[in-house]
Amino acid sequence: MTDTMLRAGRVGDRVAAQDRDALTGELNAYGNALTGPLLTPEQCHEIAALYDEPDRFRATIDMARHRFGSGQYRYFTHQLPDVVRELREAFYPLLLPVARDWAAKLGQPAPWPDTLGEWVARCHAAGQTKSAQILLRYGPGDWNALHRDVFGDLLFPLQVVIGLDAPGVDFTGGEFLMTEQRPRAQSRGSSTTLLQGHGLIFTTRDRPVASKRGWSTGPMRHGVSTVRSGRRRTLGLVFHEAA
Repeated sequence: MTDTMLRAGRVGDRVAAQDRDALTGELNAYGNALTGPLLTPEQCHEIAALYDEPDRFRATIDMARHRFGSGQYRYFTHQLPDVVRELREAFYPLLLPVARDWAAKLGQPAPWPDTLGEWVARCHAAGQTKSAQILLRYGPGDWNALHRDVFGDLLFPLQVVIGLDAPGVDFTGGEFLMTEQRPRAQSRGSSTTLLQGHGLIFTTRDRPVASKRGWSTGPMRHGVSTVRSGRRRTLGLVFHEAA
């Protein structure tokens, strides 16, 4: 398989064509938002097949071994397939205004420059030099514990997961889970079925929540429910590097 094949279809244009206002509204209200289609089924199959090319990855993580759940994922090297690189570069400017708005509401620094290249360079200068782009693979009985993807002091507050298999056809179960810790109340949860080729944008750590005193921090975690049958594979796009 060649990267030229994976690049076919101008995925960056599909990202740019998403309804920015609708996505922003969903992110502000819930901390996550579903996109429209980003990849064709053929592109999904091609990306998923990269899992069996170990030279493309810097590390393989067995989730059960680390008590993260059950299943496996692999971190890409910095030599990203063209389609993965293009998706990441296209999403950054789409999500940057949301990131800056959230930081302003919470009175936090907004260290993110206008381009992804500049931001990645800042991560590297701070000692966060490892690629955090991942392919995840779940089989029957596998799941992912609720967590946050914070790999160092520098982080981008949003990330994207893209479904590579068709729910109800290739697998059952495996819903994407999010929980929000509410002030002086029990946590609120949500589940999302991720369609093949579609993305889910979600908060890496927190979202701003309106309160009587202005804005407060709403801590959030994400995970994956137990896969009941078949195989569920996803592509994870993270916009900060790992330490």
